[in-house]
Amino acid sequence: MYAQFFNLREMPFTITPDPSYLYLSPRHQEALGHLLYGTGQYGGFVQLTGEVGTGKTTVVRTLLEQKLTDVDVAMIHNPSQNELQFVQSICDELGVVYDAATLTLKTLVDALNVHLLAVHAAGRRTVLIIDEAQNLPRDVLEQVRLLTNLETHKEKLLRIMLVGQPELSELLARPDLRQLASRITARYHLMPLSETETGEYIRHRLRVAGSHEDIFSTTAVREIHRAARGVPRLINILCDRALLGAYAQGARRVTPETVRKAAGESIGLAANSGTDRLPIRWRPSLLQIESALAVVALVIAGLLLYRTFAGGPAADPAPVAAAPSAPAAAPSGEVTATAADAVTPAAPSPAVAEESTSATATATADLTTLLQSAQPLTATVSQLIRLWDQNIVIPRGANVCRELSTQGLECYRNRGEWSDLRSINRPAILSLTTGRGEIQHVLLRQLTATTATLDTRTGPITIALDPLDALWSGEYLLLWKRETDDTYLSPGVRSPAVAWVRRRLARDAGKPLAEPVSDLYDAALVEQIKRFQTQRELDSDGVIGTRTWIALGTEGPDGPLLATPR
Repeated sequence: MYAQFFNLREMPFTITPDPSYLYLSPRHQEALGHLLYGTGQYGGFVQLTGEVGTGKTTVVRTLLEQKLTDVDVAMIHNPSQNELQFVQSICDELGVVYDAATLTLKTLVDALNVHLLAVHAAGRRTVLIIDEAQNLPRDVLEQVRLLTNLETHKEKLLRIMLVGQPELSELLARPDLRQLASRITARYHLMPLSETETGEYIRHRLRVAGSHEDIFSTTAVREIHRAARGVPRLINILCDRALLGAYAQGARRVTPETVRKAAGESIGLAANSGTDRLPIRWRPSLLQIESALAVVALVIAGLLLYRTFAGGPAADPAPVAAAPSAPAAAPSGEVTATAADAVTPAAPSPAVAEESTSATATATADLTTLLQSAQPLTATVSQLIRLWDQNIVIPRGANVCRELSTQGLECYRNRGEWSDLRSINRPAILSLTTGRGEIQHVLLRQLTATTATLDTRTGPITIALDPLDALWSGEYLLLWKRETDDTYLSPGVRSPAVAWVRRRLARDAGKPLAEPVSDLYDAALVEQIKRFQTQRELDSDGVIGTRTWIALGTEGPDGPLLATPR
């Protein structure tokens, strides 16, 4: 319909999976890495979760398209079966021969075991992938656990991957399923696309369809990301409708207004589907948010922080000059809150007012002081960079994180709790929101069990976590030092980075290694990493990803810390 108008060979945003349109963001690549690990020699039991439409099926399809030598795969798409049907489906997928006349669960499992032993003797591995695993009945989950018992004296005969929505994690957290959950060796939760990735995703699909133009304006992409919340399926639906709307208007470019209208027409209902669940920390009942406006403000705060680092204004490398007493202009054209704006609580009823304490008044005063003296975002970014290296200079207009990456520092953006920041133990930029929805960014320098110390124009301010918690969106950004060229290591690989990891662990244990140090990520090192991850409250999957690299770096002498090293 609109394809010819926009000089496209075909419709670029159909929701039917098409391998030619495959786009793997860094987080999709990391999820794929976990699945690839599950197919390897040390793989065992892998769990992949993600909201509806985030790309779990795309990751699984990409795995199946890999040249997995010596691997047989059984794919279960319909988990709503009883135990007998479930095991029968596995046997059918693998081509296991069984007697249908004497069909019982025992005969099926026995036939499956004979088949797996024969495949193992031939030097091949067998992988079972269960899609929509959150729908597995309790009895079938118990059968899954029993299938993990099929093994030789060295390794599992059947490697299992559970793929499903977040309810899968809730299901496996049940006390009666703890034995099954304890056998999972690698877990990954697939998050939606960031704003930058949303733009790259849209441009990628347009290029594949034959476009050589920027059909969507930058602000239109931003509006798409906001409305679709980074969920690829919703992005496709919204982009398709927006292109149709622009075509109907005879417009060659999609504007934010077109996107907003398309959103109301196409994903207004979808926005209330399963993809609309807020992260736990953003749920109003937990934060005691009194209006929907506050929720919107928290989301905006996180997007502004990400946008500034991913492609917005660069940090000013020059030293921060003494700021005037009046609040500075907020980034991205936001109006800065005045003293009267900051943290204005709703007027309490007389009964509540009588119960107010001096501690509450003090907390409110501290918050007001903090927000009034917050620095511009560029100054906050500069401060964070200088904590790591006084000599780093970011050219104006440059992508800050990409520029830092060329100088050995990496950005890490995430959403979490105070406990996450304590575990990482690095200074971080937080997004705070005033009572009227204005956004401020502050640099967290110190964090204790009950207080946080934040940098402001007038100096550091220490404030209790309880009142601060209501202003923090949970979004944070920090820096970490990349010690090697590899940012992801899975068992079985060879890399100089493996030797670095071995030296770091040995040095921390006070047992230096004799050179040359092995560069193979073998089973012994996997167990060392799992113990290291457990000690630092990370997922003990034996895979060295970003969080594990950060933890390994925190053990070293370089870089600023939030607290004294362990």
